[in-house]
Amino acid sequence: MTRPLLFPLVPLYRFALALRELRLGTSLEPVRHLRFPVVSIGSLSAGGSGKTPLTIALAQALMRRSLHVDVLSRGYGRQSDAVTRVDPSGTAAEFGDEPLLIARAAGVPVYVATQRYRAGLLAEAAPSESNVPAVHLLDDGFQHRQLHRDVNILLLDAQDFEDHLLPAGNLREPLRAIRRAHVIAIPADNPELESRLKASNWQGTVWHLRRCMQVPPIDGPVVAFCGIARSKQFFAGLEAAGLHLASRLAFPDHHLYVQHDLDCIQDAARSTAAAAFVTTEKDRVRLGELAAAFSESRPLKTAQLCTEIEDEDTVIDRLTGRLPGIL
Repeated sequence: MTRPLLFPLVPLYRFALALRELRLGTSLEPVRHLRFPVVSIGSLSAGGSGKTPLTIALAQALMRRSLHVDVLSRGYGRQSDAVTRVDPSGTAAEFGDEPLLIARAAGVPVYVATQRYRAGLLAEAAPSESNVPAVHLLDDGFQHRQLHRDVNILLLDAQDFEDHLLPAGNLREPLRAIRRAHVIAIPADNPELESRLKASNWQGTVWHLRRCMQVPPIDGPVVAFCGIARSKQFFAGLEAAGLHLASRLAFPDHHLYVQHDLDCIQDAARSTAAAAFVTTEKDRVRLGELAAAFSESRPLKTAQLCTEIEDEDTVIDRLTGRLPGIL
């Protein structure tokens, strides 16, 4: 979403980016190393690029290779700055919605800290099988350059080529930042995007991702709601899956729900005679105990957003081949 009134502030944001480059380039902001290799998954966009589903898919793929995998995350939106391991039975307020979802869906240890290096130290201090090679996955790590990474995976989509820098647009960095990536991951159904990459002189590795939405069967109209960066994509996916949306409610990204929000959602169902509610996994996590307020007669259903990596075996072979101490 473009915010034209904020274009005058973009030069200030560019200046802040330039200052950070200077700090990193002169070691005023040191880059730290962990003992085990680090694979970063990130994006140029401030949200909605599919980082969380890819992190889950990558964690599961690496575990199938008998590797010990953990995830290091900032824990955006949590109400604490403690360096800690995520408890899958905890709440989004404690750990952040994305770390909590990853811990539940991927079944791997997830550690949160503002400085991901400290999360990594906690992970490496945890008891583990000494003979099992370990890998850290750095969630949303493309801009977190204070931590060394062995492989830098950058998710891109067509919107990134049309977007603008913050605060007028959603780009955290200009497109030239793709030069820091080792791998660029793009939607498999967008050959034009790969052509644009080649035109921009990208000669590195490209992964092709297939994104899917698993929607539970529902008879009758539904109230769809979410608090994610690209809510329109979610609503369009539900309609493509055959659901009739009687009402759609979009909350801010990473929105932590309160009782008033629940009242608005329930009111939308009563005014439209909806048969059920549908939301994303992240939103279900952020609802927490409020989810118990939905009745069996008008239940809350969850649409699962997932990512599949094309030619996964070859991709993982090449990825692990770049990681020191794995093979």
